[in-house]
Amino acid sequence: MKKGLVVFLNLALLSLLCMPAFSQPSSRSVETFVMDNFDKEDGHEWTWTVNASRFIAQGYPKSGYFKGIPESLKPLRKAEDGDPKVFGVKTAFNRKGDNWFEVYPVKDSKPYEIPFIGTVTQLDFWVWGANYMYYLEVMVRDADGRVHVLPVTNLAFNGWRNVVVNIPGWLNQHSKLRSGRSEMTFVGFRVRTDPEEFVDDFMIYFDQLKYTTNSLAEMFDGYELKDTDFGDSGAQTQTSDQTSSQNSSNAEGK
Repeated sequence: MKKGLVVFLNLALLSLLCMPAFSQPSSRSVETFVMDNFDKEDGHEWTWTVNASRFIAQGYPKSGYFKGIPESLKPLRKAEDGDPKVFGVKTAFNRKGDNWFEVYPVKDSKPYEIPFIGTVTQLDFWVWGANYMYYLEVMVRDADGRVHVLPVTNLAFNGWRNVVVNIPGWLNQHSKLRSGRSEMTFVGFRVRTDPEEFVDDFMIYFDQLKYTTNSLAEMFDGYELKDTDFGDSGAQTQTSDQTSSQNSSNAEGK
C-alpha cells in the first residue's frame, strides 16, 4: 500500500514538472532610474526653471547649474563623467509670510512633466539646505490628471542631505482609458517659507534625482498592441461623408 502511494506521488510530481510554464511579469522586478543628475543643462530634452509667489524681490529668483556634488556621491564618479554639477536657486522676498517658489522642468519654453516608468514606490534625491525653516515638497500628477503635493522635509539643516519620499499606494499611477493619460508624471519641487523665518537671503541646491519602480508592473502578454493605430476618427468621418456624397450622386444620376 505504501509503495503504491509513493509511486502515485512521484507520478503527480512528474506531471507538474512537465506542465507548460506561462511567463508572467514579476511583481518584484524593481529598478532605479536616474531622472536627472543635473550635470548638463542640455543633458535631457528638458531643463529647469523657477517661479515664485508675488512678494519675490526684484531680480529674483535666480537659478543655474553650478559645480558641486554631495561627498557621498564622489566615489561613484568616473573621470569620463566630467565635472559634476548641481542645480541651484537663490531667492529673496520683500516680506515674511506664506511665500513659496517652485522648481520645475521646461521644454520648448513651456512647463514639462517628466513621465515615470512602471509603478513608482519611492523618489530619492539630494538637497542642500541653508538652515532656514523652509518646507520642501514634491508635486506629481496622477493618471487621472490630479496634482498631488507630497511633503518631503524641512530645510533647517546645513549642507547636503539625501531624502526619500514614499509614494502612497492610494495614488493612481496608471489609467485604463486609452484616450487619457497613461502614467503618473513628475511636476516639480515646491519650497514654502515659515511665516516667522527670514526671507531676504536663501539658497538651495538639488542633485541626483531618481526613483525606484516596478517597471514590469503594467506589462502583459501583447502589451505592444495597446497602442495600435486604427486611424483617427477624422479619417473615418471623412470616409463616411464621401460615401454618403457618392450615394447621393448616384441617386441623382439615376
